[in-house]
Amino acid sequence: MTRRHDIDALRIIAFALLILYHTAMAYVGEWGFHLKGNFTTDALQWPMRLLNGWRMSLLFLISGVAIALTRNRLQRGRFILKRTWRLLLPLAFGMFVVVPIQPYCEGVSRGMVAPGFWEFLLRYWQVRPWPEGSFAGDRFGITWNHLWYLAYLWVYTTILAIALPVLDSAPLRSASRQFANAPGWMLTGLPALLLLLWLGWLAPSYPATNTLVDDVHQHAKYGTVFLAGYLLGREPRFWERVEALRWATLATVLGAVAWYLFLEALGRWLPPASPLRQWPEPFWRLQSQYCEVVYSWGMLLTLLGWGKHCLDRPFPWLPYCTEAIYPWYVLHQSLMIAVLFWLKPMQLGPWMEPALVLLGTVGGCLLLHELLIRRSRWLRPLFGLKSSVH
Repeated sequence: MTRRHDIDALRIIAFALLILYHTAMAYVGEWGFHLKGNFTTDALQWPMRLLNGWRMSLLFLISGVAIALTRNRLQRGRFILKRTWRLLLPLAFGMFVVVPIQPYCEGVSRGMVAPGFWEFLLRYWQVRPWPEGSFAGDRFGITWNHLWYLAYLWVYTTILAIALPVLDSAPLRSASRQFANAPGWMLTGLPALLLLLWLGWLAPSYPATNTLVDDVHQHAKYGTVFLAGYLLGREPRFWERVEALRWATLATVLGAVAWYLFLEALGRWLPPASPLRQWPEPFWRLQSQYCEVVYSWGMLLTLLGWGKHCLDRPFPWLPYCTEAIYPWYVLHQSLMIAVLFWLKPMQLGPWMEPALVLLGTVGGCLLLHELLIRRSRWLRPLFGLKSSVH
């Protein structure tokens, strides 16, 4: 099968946005994070909320699509072994070697960990629970922080591989083919209804934990999107449809955002005596939640459609960046927090500090990947790359 350049490009864009998002997390007001900058602003909340509605879903969707596009090249047993090696080895290496600087900086900044990284590392490698409040994941004694995506993806991939005889059966192939041919409102509306069910039923009782266990809502949401990527990504007609509907799905996304903002404005500005205030609260909550899921799923369809239209071509930068994103993903948050921890005492101001944090993160990823990781056949597998050096 011909390589889909648009899928590679969308994956690169998604991980680039992840670096920007995590950098901004240090400066967005009233949101918790491992380490906050000297200056925060509430002005970042809305852009972050808009990005947060689909950024991780896009990664899981693309992961499902990628499996659908390459599945026929591998036998099922070999496929599971290959994915296990490529996902769990970088996860384990990351947790023990790359990530520890994050809980160290977090714990020191909270006054819960004594300064001295090597002493902290020896204690951290013992994988014993830490005092409560030391850092995110202290009760486990070790943390994967931003690498949680690898653990979740491995679980979903393994389950999908086991279920392949059912997923590739004639009835399901026929159903996915028919859905790919469905009217545009069904392509957008029906998956959004399923996501609405998860949001309304599971989210209140199971807030996001990123710990794999007791994370029921996120598993339902991301598992659904991942499965949709596999079932629909293998259908040529689906790609024709999302490209043809790219303007319509974009309009739907904008409409969902506009209606959500309108509902928020009503709730803030309506006088207490207004008849609209008498409508039951679940009525307003359901509308807001449906706007959220229509926005999320609609953005995924919009990105796939515009990606197919604009990005499915062999850009010169694509092969290098496609290889680089995995090491950059593993490295970026640890570099970001280390740079911020070093810069905070300097009180550089609300513009200089975040600019240097972002520059240090990107520069560190570039140098470590280019000069060290990609040139070492021993390091490459630890960062998710094939061992052969090009």
